[in-house]
Amino acid sequence: MRTSELDYELPNELIAKRPPHERDGGRLLVIGSNAVEHLAIRDWPELVEPGSLVVLNESRVIKARLLGRRAGSGGRVEILLLRAMGAGAGEQAQIWEAMGRANRPLRVGTVVEVGSLRVTVVQRGDEGTLVVKLSAPHSIAQTLDQVGRVPIPPYLRREDDAQDADRYQTVYACEPGSVAAPTAGLHLTESLLTRLVKRGVRIERLCLHVGMGTFRQVVADDLNDHPMHPETFSVTARLASAISATRQVGAPVVAVGTTVVRALESAACPERPGEVRPCTTQTRLLIQPGHEFRVVDSLLTNFHQPRSTLLALVGAFAGMSRIREAYRVAVRARYRFLSYGDAMWIPRRA
Repeated sequence: MRTSELDYELPNELIAKRPPHERDGGRLLVIGSNAVEHLAIRDWPELVEPGSLVVLNESRVIKARLLGRRAGSGGRVEILLLRAMGAGAGEQAQIWEAMGRANRPLRVGTVVEVGSLRVTVVQRGDEGTLVVKLSAPHSIAQTLDQVGRVPIPPYLRREDDAQDADRYQTVYACEPGSVAAPTAGLHLTESLLTRLVKRGVRIERLCLHVGMGTFRQVVADDLNDHPMHPETFSVTARLASAISATRQVGAPVVAVGTTVVRALESAACPERPGEVRPCTTQTRLLIQPGHEFRVVDSLLTNFHQPRSTLLALVGAFAGMSRIREAYRVAVRARYRFLSYGDAMWIPRRA
C-alpha cells in the first residue's frame, strides 16, 4: 500500500503526555459494523464474549535509555538499547544492538561509561545501528535497573520520572526485554482481569520483546519497502493448546495489542488453520491491508501514529476505510492518542 494512505491529522494537544489518573480510567472507542460507540476502558470486560481466549504480552520494559560519558574525553553520549543479541562472559556481559547519539561519531572501540556500566562499541550495524558490549561488576539486568532510564517515546518531549517507572509497564509484565511498552495492556488492572475471568473468559500469555522499530514511522513511499526490525517472541505449548480448545468451541481469540497480533500471526500453523505452533523465534512480519488473519479474531489496541506499521496492521484488521473514519471520530471527540492515550475495541471479525 502507499504510505500516504496512513497519514491523518493528529493535533499535538491530543497526544497524551501522561497516563490517565487511574490505570483503567481511559476512554474506549468501539468499532461496530455500522457505527462507533463511545465507552470506557472499565466497560471492556462486558464486551468480551464468554468463552473467549484473551492473550496478553507479558514482556517487561527494561531501562534501555543510557545517558553516559565517553571514556577519556568525557563527552556526553546517549545510547538506546534495541535488542539483546547474545550473552557475554556470564551475567556481567551482554551483546546488544543499539542506537547512539553523540557530538562525535561512535566508532568501533569507543567506550561509554554509564555509572558502573561500560558500553563498548564493537561493530557498526545496518541503518545506523551499533553492536555494543555491556559489562558491569554485577549482573547486567541489575545494573541497567540502577543506571538506565525508562525509554518513554520521544514524542512525549520530556524526561522520564518515577511515574513512568510504574505506568509505562503492564501489571502482568514479568519477562524483561522490551524497549517500548505493549501499550494496549497499560490499561488493564488486576481487578479488570478478574472481571474477565468471572465472566468465563480464559486469559493466557505470550512474550514478544518490543523493539523501537515497531513504532518507527514509515518513510518509504511503498510500505513494502519499509524494513521491519526483528523482534523475538515465544509462544508456549500451553498457549497453543488453549487456542486449539478455543477453536473447538467456536469462541474468539482476543489479542491485547498489536504485538500479540504479530506474534500469533507469525506462529500460525499451516497444517491446522486458526491454530499456532509452539515456538521461540524472531519475526519481521509486516501486516498491511491484504493480510489474511489466521489466528486473531478480536483486538484491543491504542490509537497509533500516522505513517506507522501499527496503523497499517489495524487497518488490515478492521478495514482502512473503517479505521480512517474511526480516527476522524476520535479526533473530533478529543480522544487521547498514542502510548498513554485511550483505546479502541474491534470485536470479532467477520
